[in-house]
Amino acid sequence: MDPDYLPFHPNPSKPAYVPPPGAVDAHCHVFGPAALFPYAPQRKYTPCDAPWQKLFELRDFLGFERNVIVQATCHGNDNRALVDALLHSNDRARGVASVDRSITDSELRELDAAGVRGVRFNFVRRLVDFTPREVLAEIAARIAPLGWHVVVYFEAQDLPELWDFFTSLPTTVVVDHMGRPDVSLPVNGPQFELFVRLLSEHENIWSKVSCPERLSRSGPHGYDDVVPFARRLVETFPDRVLWGTDWPHPNMKSHMPDDGKLVEFIARIATGAELQRKLLVDNPMRLYWGSSAS
Repeated sequence: MDPDYLPFHPNPSKPAYVPPPGAVDAHCHVFGPAALFPYAPQRKYTPCDAPWQKLFELRDFLGFERNVIVQATCHGNDNRALVDALLHSNDRARGVASVDRSITDSELRELDAAGVRGVRFNFVRRLVDFTPREVLAEIAARIAPLGWHVVVYFEAQDLPELWDFFTSLPTTVVVDHMGRPDVSLPVNGPQFELFVRLLSEHENIWSKVSCPERLSRSGPHGYDDVVPFARRLVETFPDRVLWGTDWPHPNMKSHMPDDGKLVEFIARIATGAELQRKLLVDNPMRLYWGSSAS
């Protein structure tokens, strides 16, 4: 583990907020264990081990029933840790993989059978090396017949440059963490308005309203500055939003969030039972399990 890398919270609090039956933590990760699933040589960071046993234990403790596990950059395109978690989930987890153009159709079908339903394209320069967009477009075209979607991770200032690429993709596109807006700027300012316009003009684009701990400028005591941004998306696009813990919170170096407190954040951004059920149950079930029923 990198010396400045914080391990996940050892004793998260029990949230007072109780998620609805069938709730899905739609953005989390598994790391290693490195002795079984080594980290990628080209990785930009080395995390602590965070195996599926710990993830599923946290899921149950927080009151969720399912997970969507997203391949993180520290494992590169080696999806074995992800697949191992899916195979041990008793159909209670789905996955988002990372692949390159060398993957075969047979390998894609194997991932699909294991529970993978999407691929992730990372555009955060400090985390990954540049992949040509024509390669990513080729991958998107190959996964479209499987009914998979594309998850994109980028920073708000890069959206103008990436707009044409995102809107050209032939699949559903899910944006990680609201496109990482600068929450010190107005919620109705030009930067976030551009992101809202992206979703308004393109009905195949969804957003995760996750990771206040990464976006907040005010610290871990409620994440008040993030609430207006997430609430606006939940209320404007109630059928195209997802939420997740981001456990075990890779690359957090200022503070390690209490996952119980992150669950408390849900009721502040999705006010009322109907919005909460869409966010936590109906939307992820439709996208990852092909059903709105729990």
